[in-house]
Amino acid sequence: MTKKIVVILGHPDPGPSFCRALAEAYAQGADEGGHEVRRVDVAALDFAFLRSAEEFRNAAPPPAILGAQTDIAWAEHLVIVYPLWLGTMPALLKGFLEQCFRPGFALDYGGGNGWPRALLKGRSARVVITMGMPALAYRFFYGAHSLKSLERNILKFCGIRPVRETLIGMVDALPEAKRRRRLDRLSALGAKGA
Repeated sequence: MTKKIVVILGHPDPGPSFCRALAEAYAQGADEGGHEVRRVDVAALDFAFLRSAEEFRNAAPPPAILGAQTDIAWAEHLVIVYPLWLGTMPALLKGFLEQCFRPGFALDYGGGNGWPRALLKGRSARVVITMGMPALAYRFFYGAHSLKSLERNILKFCGIRPVRETLIGMVDALPEAKRRRRLDRLSALGAKGA
């Protein structure tokens, strides 16, 4: 079964990176698997950080964010790729998610019972994180806290589930053969739309 997939590259550097190569490998695999694919490169978008709760609730998103929201609304599966920086996602990706996942798009606060209604149900996601430490250390020693926060407090809170993850550790020390295997693995996941 073909899927509509949006691949969100959350690396803030617009130049070459392993994250960019992973995102492209997934997208190419998805293309070859017959899926429809759109790409969002957060580093290429022009938007400001939100500065107040009032702005989060009521201001119109910038045009670049409206385009990303269109892609997310269209998609059945989201793939978010980013490097772990200071134990979490880069600030630019967090700012992008704050701009995108606003009331009226991702959540409806009009229910009156204190809990927002999730507006992005029917979508799944895969989160791909690269890091300098071993992935097992991030998962078990640090509890994968930032990944859990993204999964629970943003994606699942807005109705996106299931959320699967791919953690790639020791990226600066990965030999070329292991890098190639990681890229091939992402391509295979893309072909399956998983």
